[in-house]
Amino acid sequence: MKKFLIYGLGTGLGSGYAPIAPGTAGSLVGLAFMYFFPLNNWYWLALTIFFFFVGVWASTIIEKERGEDPPIVVIDEVVGQWVALLFLPVYSIKVFVLAFLLFRLFDVRKPPPIDQSQRLKAGYGIMIDDVIAGVYANIILQLIFRTGLWS
Repeated sequence: MKKFLIYGLGTGLGSGYAPIAPGTAGSLVGLAFMYFFPLNNWYWLALTIFFFFVGVWASTIIEKERGEDPPIVVIDEVVGQWVALLFLPVYSIKVFVLAFLLFRLFDVRKPPPIDQSQRLKAGYGIMIDDVIAGVYANIILQLIFRTGLWS
């Protein structure tokens, strides 16, 4: 039962087993949770922090069994996608699509310090790069909203 829980969480409810682009599938799970559970931003922040540490725990265990940064681990994408959406002044399908695209861009391209953050030990190296990618996406989205570019 413990292994089922670890893999269920670590694989983003199984989305990490997607045969093509498991990280993208994990990001979509993150979007779906925020879309279908429209909670207050403070709740989402608390959930994001909680699942960050759950992700460190689960991904550390899965990494020991499957090798360095196994593709099935996508809880990092789920959490990173949540970070990209935190505290935005508007939530709509257009915002979700833009947040998804920006997050995936930064997650795939890994500009500094995202690339260096993967060197952290155990699950921290798996989780933190996606959190930083989410922060980058969130900053761009906040700038779009705050400068009036969003209409």
